[in-house]
Amino acid sequence: MQNRRLPLIVLGVVAFIVIMALSSSLFYTLNPSEEAIMFYPFGDGLDKENIQKQGFHMKAPWNDNIVYDISEISSDETMDITDKSGLPLHVDVTVRFSPQIDKIGHLHEKFKGDYQARFVIPEARSITRQIMAQFTAEEIYSTKRAEVEATIKSETEKKFKSNYVNFIDILIRSIKLPDQIRESIENKLQMQQEALAYQYRLDKEKSEAERKKIAAEGESRANNIINNSLSANLLKMRGIEATLELAKSPNTKVVVIGSSKDGLPMILGNN
Repeated sequence: MQNRRLPLIVLGVVAFIVIMALSSSLFYTLNPSEEAIMFYPFGDGLDKENIQKQGFHMKAPWNDNIVYDISEISSDETMDITDKSGLPLHVDVTVRFSPQIDKIGHLHEKFKGDYQARFVIPEARSITRQIMAQFTAEEIYSTKRAEVEATIKSETEKKFKSNYVNFIDILIRSIKLPDQIRESIENKLQMQQEALAYQYRLDKEKSEAERKKIAAEGESRANNIINNSLSANLLKMRGIEATLELAKSPNTKVVVIGSSKDGLPMILGNN
């Protein structure tokens, strides 16, 4: 009986050893930031449509699984370019991107797994050069920097999208010009700021002068209205009323010494 079981035991041990040896070819795990596609050498080749998600998977040992990192990737690039006038500029940019999750099969078929080196970096550099060549160094460095960045982003996004890559952002970290050109631009910008400040002061003083003119004209019109409303009889009546009020004061001594031209008494008092 034991002799009969021995071949089975040996077969089981051999099978276990074979499975363990082939385990890396039979089983694999995809992490949360990974997806995979399968290549069937004895079948239809690359399966671009069925994307395998994270988790534990099994496959035949003769089939190949191709794993892609689908997380965001950032690449820092340095390049020397020329502006519209032919002046040299040194530019540092950062490109942020990721593969289109449901299109990694098409991405792999087109760029054979190395899409970053074969497509992303060359295209980002080329588009940056082409756009910056349409502007002068002064515009790139100062006056139209936002427009330059926006145009580069727009063109890069369109190019990436048509090639199964998600465009996230492209950032211009720094722009370095020859010292002489940079100093010239900075001096020009400083003079422009000083001119704007001077114009602001002129506008402010002009507004203040206009305000004073309007206030003076208003006051003049008010005085004219008052003067035109005063008559001799009205003034005489107001004088009589004031005299009566003064006469009622217990501390006032009233002395009538005659009458003025308008007939009003003159009052003298000492307390």
